[in-house]
Amino acid sequence: QDAIDRKEKRNETFKTAVHGLETDTPALKTEELGRRAPQWVRDNLVTMCMRCKEPFNAITRRRHHCRACGYVVCARCSDYKAELQYDGNRPNRVCQECFIFLTGHTVLEDREGKHKGILEKGAAEVSSRSLLCSSLQLLDRNGKGGTRGWFVIPRDDPLVLYIYAAPQDVRAHTSIPLLGYQVRDMPQSESRHLFQLAQSRQVFTFVADTEELKRRWMKAMARSAAGITHPEEEEDAGPCDE
Repeated sequence: QDAIDRKEKRNETFKTAVHGLETDTPALKTEELGRRAPQWVRDNLVTMCMRCKEPFNAITRRRHHCRACGYVVCARCSDYKAELQYDGNRPNRVCQECFIFLTGHTVLEDREGKHKGILEKGAAEVSSRSLLCSSLQLLDRNGKGGTRGWFVIPRDDPLVLYIYAAPQDVRAHTSIPLLGYQVRDMPQSESRHLFQLAQSRQVFTFVADTEELKRRWMKAMARSAAGITHPEEEEDAGPCDE
């Protein structure tokens, strides 16, 4: 009876999961999953993961397709492998829901825990034990607009910059690995205190509220970019600037 209940629950999940979008994309029937190649949902039809609903971005949350249902999903939601009959029973990348349905396996808690990294931790918690955190603005590529947020370099992950939309958010929306980047000073422009992170063709431009805060961020990022992980003993002031 327990096996029957689990089977029915998986079927109910897929009644909505493969019901199809309001597009010209035909939906797979539940019994066809893994047996017939899906028609992939086009990337330009979605702006967020079709499983966890988190928005895609060009830095850390990129688009992937589940090879079983054709949904557009993020890397975290598609970090599973299942044998697909239509591809000669070879393992293919699938979303978590398809993995459970096709294999009958449950996702173990320790595997789920693997995905619950620092991005899932609240800004207040991370900021309380950070090397540096404050409000900054990250400019877009043309330098005219940008996003203001709460930026944190945690003590327990000092080589990565985490970006929250606000100081009390329950999770970061993106991160930037700092190792190997160059920190560039930029001349003051229209009373804006600018500096950059650059690596190859990837450039991030930041705006700090004050020149002092800019210098602190440049120093902290330069240490992380060089792989220095221990905090400086002479820093006796609080790490965060409200």
